[in-house]
Amino acid sequence: MHFKECIVSAPGKAILHGEHAVVHGKVALAVSLNLRTYLKLKATNTGKVCVNLPNIDTFLCWDVCELKRLIPPSCEQPEDVKRLDAAFVKRLRKFVGVANENSDTSDMATLAFLYMYLTLFASGEPPSLTLSVWSELPTGAGLGSSAAYSVCLAAAMLCASGAIPAPLKEWDYTAGWCQEDLELINSWAFQGETIIHGNPSGVDNAVGTWGGMLRFLAGRIIPLSRVPLLRILLTNTKVPRSTKVLVARVKDKINKFPAILTAVLESLDGVSCTCEKVLLEMTREPITGEHYNVLEELIDINQHHLNVMGVGHPALDTLCRVTLARGLHSKLTGAGGGGCGITLLRPETDSAVIQSTIQALKDCDFDCWETSIGGPGVQVHSPISVKEDVLGVLNRY
Repeated sequence: MHFKECIVSAPGKAILHGEHAVVHGKVALAVSLNLRTYLKLKATNTGKVCVNLPNIDTFLCWDVCELKRLIPPSCEQPEDVKRLDAAFVKRLRKFVGVANENSDTSDMATLAFLYMYLTLFASGEPPSLTLSVWSELPTGAGLGSSAAYSVCLAAAMLCASGAIPAPLKEWDYTAGWCQEDLELINSWAFQGETIIHGNPSGVDNAVGTWGGMLRFLAGRIIPLSRVPLLRILLTNTKVPRSTKVLVARVKDKINKFPAILTAVLESLDGVSCTCEKVLLEMTREPITGEHYNVLEELIDINQHHLNVMGVGHPALDTLCRVTLARGLHSKLTGAGGGGCGITLLRPETDSAVIQSTIQALKDCDFDCWETSIGGPGVQVHSPISVKEDVLGVLNRY
């Protein structure tokens, strides 16, 4: 390996505006969450490859020689790999014992690791190493936890193989990569997401790579270079939902009431574009209360539209009611039908109000975090820059 040890992290994601409308050719805005996944990669001389994923209770270890035998003779050089090698993935599935596409999180995370590790080190001697991951993101909540994992994997493995440089200097706390390197990280992270999800949009791994905010329209993803950092409450109602079912429900309603729902989709597109314009203004001029007034109104409009489209839920209504009683504005984020919601916090919001709101939401049996949106994408860290509790977990393995 090209270093003895490294720690990388990548953020989760939330949809600020445009969920569901984006499926029908409208603009969506995806933003990074300041809840991150951390990965520590350490070179060893044990002849073993060990993977520790305590969030999902997964601890694995193989002999390097055992894994090396899995590399097909035709495996290309990393820089030549443009698409996922389906035959190699099938071979790895058999090795891991994955029977079908709907396998559990542990199996999918293992497959993504093995694919990147064996492909990126195919032309040389695969190194012995220990990889440990800890995430602040809940799994299965629509917050991009698998993409953050894939981005961390891609960045660490590309650095370890020498495909990209390790940007952290001796005097740095954190560092990032240049645009060209980020594009390579993102392409490999997308392959990881393809292994895990089958047919990802590419939005989640792009947010994890670049951070900030991305504009997504008709399959085209455009990172927006400057966005203000906004404080939010992130609430997980813990109500399970199926994105596939909800997307189908919206489609059925559009087919049933095209004259009504087409106008709703156009309005949602306007919400996304107006929000983008306001956020851009906030980076160019002094931020005022009026900026926040508009952002709050857009949140309310969007939430009402999503209810009209049939993707609301009583738990999300409760979230909106509890926060509005304290002067705060909320909307669902993602597929809806339960899942997660975000609540905008104004700069002047009193900490007592925030704590009261968090407690009230926890009393509803929701999980709630105070965090922010619009922060940095994938980064490499010195140990001193990593939160003490996270570093404690990573160093345990």
